[in-house]
Amino acid sequence: MLATINKHLQKLMPILTPLSLVIGVLLEDVGGHLLFLVPWLFAFMTFAGSLSMNFEGLRSFAKYPKVILITISFLHILMPIWAYFVATFIFNDHYLTIGFVLSVAVPTGITSFIWVSICRGHLALCLSIILIDTILSPIVIPLLVHFVVGQNIEIDTMSIMLDLLWMIVIPSIIAVLLNEWTKGKIDNTVGKTLAPFQKLSLFFIVMINSSAIAPFLKNITWEIFGIIVVVLLLAMSGYVMCLWLGHYLFKDPEVISAVVFTGGMRNIAVGVVIASTYFPAKVMMPVVFGMLFQQILASQFSRIIEKYKVKFYPDNNLNNDF
Repeated sequence: MLATINKHLQKLMPILTPLSLVIGVLLEDVGGHLLFLVPWLFAFMTFAGSLSMNFEGLRSFAKYPKVILITISFLHILMPIWAYFVATFIFNDHYLTIGFVLSVAVPTGITSFIWVSICRGHLALCLSIILIDTILSPIVIPLLVHFVVGQNIEIDTMSIMLDLLWMIVIPSIIAVLLNEWTKGKIDNTVGKTLAPFQKLSLFFIVMINSSAIAPFLKNITWEIFGIIVVVLLLAMSGYVMCLWLGHYLFKDPEVISAVVFTGGMRNIAVGVVIASTYFPAKVMMPVVFGMLFQQILASQFSRIIEKYKVKFYPDNNLNNDF
């Protein structure tokens, strides 16, 4: 029954995610009282999503160091710079600039593994990028945020690092160790059981945190409409740039699929938690709106990837190697 529910939730994610945002806005007062649950829900979500990972994926670093370094550089250097200039040029609002940079500076999404699997990409490489990027996040994100914030806003960088450690790194490491200890059995038992609850946790996080931006969404303005459009364009540009980089640099359809989804998807929920905890509500808008398009864009680009492979690698016999 849980497996069936999980499949339905997976298919409905493009609908249920924005619906959760709408419910959160309508139940503004309720969401405000449940904010204390968000870090715990996120830690659980990270743990459940990491049960499929093991240290075997790290061996990909020895085989694909160039791919991993370029992907992580894209995630935390190129995209934040691109978001910074786009936001500054269009809005000229310091809070929105912080929000846009934060929305693309968070770690790659764990759910990218699902889409790489669907597109028959390099799963071991995908897991390696996710694991390495997750471990680096408590260092990388506070540095980027501190750089963008500058001296105009005082921010507790150490608190962000500690939050990221216990919300992402520690649950991930515990899950990986359990996977290693049980030789992968825990993913087929506990992992499958927790999968639907992981997705429900995401919906609850979106619902609770969207209550903070309810005052903005109840009075839709051209600025808010512009924010949503720019969020969509930035997210699309991430996928397009990754496909372009993969095509010209790696020449391997399995590797390209892994780079496109790990470079295009984000663990947006962690950005929402950081934005809601340490910044004014306006900073959270670009981050929360990113959830509207995450799964929709992933599904569309999975089709684009398949057409790309047919065109450029028609004779390639693709198989998962993990």
